Amino acid sequence: MGGLSAEKKTEYFAKLTALLQEYKSIFIVGVDNVSSQQMHEIRKALRGDAVVLMGKNTMVRRVIRTLGDNTEFEKLLPYVKGNVGFVFTNADLKTIRDVVVSNVVAAPARAGAVAPKNVWIPAGNTGMEPGKTSFFQALGVPTKIARGTIEITADVQVVAEGTKVGPSEASLLNMLNISPFTYGMTVDQVYDDGQIFSPSILDIEDSELIAHFIAAIKTIATVSLASGYPTLPAVGHSIINHYKNVLALSIATEYTYEGSESVKDRLANPEAYAAAAPAAAAASGSSEAAAEAAVEEEEESDDDMGFGLFD
Repeated sequence: MGGLSAEKKTEYFAKLTALLQEYKSIFIVGVDNVSSQQMHEIRKALRGDAVVLMGKNTMVRRVIRTLGDNTEFEKLLPYVKGNVGFVFTNADLKTIRDVVVSNVVAAPARAGAVAPKNVWIPAGNTGMEPGKTSFFQALGVPTKIARGTIEITADVQVVAEGTKVGPSEASLLNMLNISPFTYGMTVDQVYDDGQIFSPSILDIEDSELIAHFIAAIKTIATVSLASGYPTLPAVGHSIINHYKNVLALSIATEYTYEGSESVKDRLANPEAYAAAAPAAAAASGSSEAAAEAAVEEEEESDDDMGFGLFD
């Protein structure tokens, strides 16, 4: 923000302070190679849900350090470096993140630029005249002459991710009309209610969180029961285990209560319950037989009325 008047600096100071106090969530975004038109389109897409603010890093740090009673913002300081900006929002973080990173444009390879990904040249006829074979030979691209034009005989990688694009690679890719890179605003870190975390956290689904929560509850309950230390997840298990102990004590002694009467009776008279089981099964079978007989009787009645002639 060098060159700005004191009035403009004061205005920016007040704006950033107000945004930090108004919004609970902040995206720290990278804006390398992002055009002014892209910035305009992103601001337009976020209107009403988020605010994009750029500024000189020294000014941003100064504002954050002056908010003495909001020390949580100091967690932003390690990330205020390089070509970064801020997106302030109180809306759903995943939705806003998707809007921010969705605006990308294809870009040609430029000599000296750091490649964000590996770049391959596909096999196939290039349509280029044989005189330009030297470009391919310099990069080790296998070619042959077919029908008076240069044909690449195999896919070949010409640029590796994280390395600088050389002049020869840039020239060849441009001649082949290959724009291998895309540029847009990137989300580097997310600040939410005093916590800083990676944007990849936003891709975790609710079902995954629930599964981890249930697994943790089971682990707590297991440790609690094994150690004898009471916890809420283990309460249900403890009640059932203690009830089993009371029931076993009732069975082993003369003491009987309402819940143990039927159990003690089954243990004392097993033959009565064993005899009752076949009787119940027979009753069920009789019901089924009666139903089948009713169906047969109805079919016979139909035959008597002559409907059976049409079978």
